[in-house]
Amino acid sequence: MKKIINDPQNVVEEMLEGIEAANPDVKYIENTGVIARRSKTGKVGVISGGGSGHEPMHAGYVGEGMLDAAVSGNVFASPDPEKILTGIKAADSGKGVLLIITNYSGDCMNFSMASELAEMEGIETASVVVRDDVSVKDSTISTGRRGIAGTILVHKIAGAAAAAGYPLEEVRRLAQKAADSVRTMGMAMSSCTLPAVGKPGFELADDETELGMGIHGEPGVQRVKLMTAKETAKVLLERILEDMGKIMPKFALMVNGLGGTPLMELYILNREAHIFLQNKGAALHETFVGNYITSLEMAGCSLTLMALDEELTSLMDAPCDTMAWKRRA
Repeated sequence: MKKIINDPQNVVEEMLEGIEAANPDVKYIENTGVIARRSKTGKVGVISGGGSGHEPMHAGYVGEGMLDAAVSGNVFASPDPEKILTGIKAADSGKGVLLIITNYSGDCMNFSMASELAEMEGIETASVVVRDDVSVKDSTISTGRRGIAGTILVHKIAGAAAAAGYPLEEVRRLAQKAADSVRTMGMAMSSCTLPAVGKPGFELADDETELGMGIHGEPGVQRVKLMTAKETAKVLLERILEDMGKIMPKFALMVNGLGGTPLMELYILNREAHIFLQNKGAALHETFVGNYITSLEMAGCSLTLMALDEELTSLMDAPCDTMAWKRRA
């Protein structure tokens, strides 16, 4: 294992201290996993969180126009309810707090418990669960689809709605609309190494990729031979569009790297995604290319489409100022 760390047991704490040192607009609440905005905003609070190792998600999106607080658990492990409650309190300005939850059993359980604790202390909460991963079958009897890169676009919509001064129920409605409008599929070309484990979680041959691989190393839907960028874009986007059921009038596209994929390759993939979608008659309102949600040093990518109507487009275009996403008015 080659990593720029000190003690593997302290990676989350030291990372969050480093985030605070890099961003004067946020504070790290010691021993809680919480990164929060330094001052109360007088609006609906928006928080999210989950296991660390996916940076910049979630802590990198704390700031104006997005999250008011983010809670990091241990690497690939959900934060506990008490830590999430600390995040809720940090985000609360007296107008309620929206919880954006990725659809993993630990996150759903712990955020739900934290919401109940907050309500007991007089803080009104609402929740939206993101389940954008089309490689996993949706289900009403199990956790079902995972929440992955599409979660960041839900952060953007909810944060913009809260910044506009909307009440909690309206922020929740718009965040749910965003979650219902987003689809993602990814692929992995290598494993990653958890600092506390010291060895890769699985192995892929040099000429193999795993379609639908989860961001924690969960098995994908199919192991295939290495594909070209054109083939990768086609396979991922066909699955997304099939799940949507039709070509929507306008989309936002996110081309995301999982931590070990050079930007050169992501831009080549973006080129192929644009060509594929244009040939399908899809209009792209905006494109985002970069590392938005990673899996430590895993090589791979994901493609995300969010269908945009006038309401969602306005919120997507709203300004934001966070460590990982900045947009001018």
